[in-house]
Amino acid sequence: MGGLWEACVKSVKYHLHRVMGTECLTFEEVATLLSQIEACLNSRPITSQSNDPNDERPLTPAHFLVGDSILLPIEQDNADTQMNKLQRWSRVQSMVQSFWKRWSNDYITSLQQRGKWHKQCPNINVGDLVIIKETNIPPSHGMLGRIILLHPGTDGVVRVATVKTAQTTLKRPVVKLSKVPID
Repeated sequence: MGGLWEACVKSVKYHLHRVMGTECLTFEEVATLLSQIEACLNSRPITSQSNDPNDERPLTPAHFLVGDSILLPIEQDNADTQMNKLQRWSRVQSMVQSFWKRWSNDYITSLQQRGKWHKQCPNINVGDLVIIKETNIPPSHGMLGRIILLHPGTDGVVRVATVKTAQTTLKRPVVKLSKVPID
């Protein structure tokens, strides 16, 4: 009856529990942490806004909530710093960054469902909107692009693609690309 959003809630609770651990936070710190996590979740792409191949802007849940996408300001990366060396604000930001890394990796992996090799998986196509899997992207700034060129192997299977983003053109292996679900 609510499998999709219940699965999303389960994923958030799972990663939030691992990020917070046994840390004692004040009410304001928890509210800040949850509102920034909300911004991360509501900035995930649902589909493209138009059929124009030059348009890299995705439609996100935030478009339905506030009318535009939500972008958090880029903070210094504290995710790998020991918690006892950080001040209160830096601890909350470190938790947000750690949540983003865990959740975005989990989310992109869920979009890349790959079946067994017993049946042929369809190749990506030119013009597809994709999420590029990168490790150093700040929270709610997911990297999106459109496939502009395919590089198939000798067997006809596409393993590398050239992707046009808003800033540049990249050549990435297909395993680091997740097609934005259209259906």
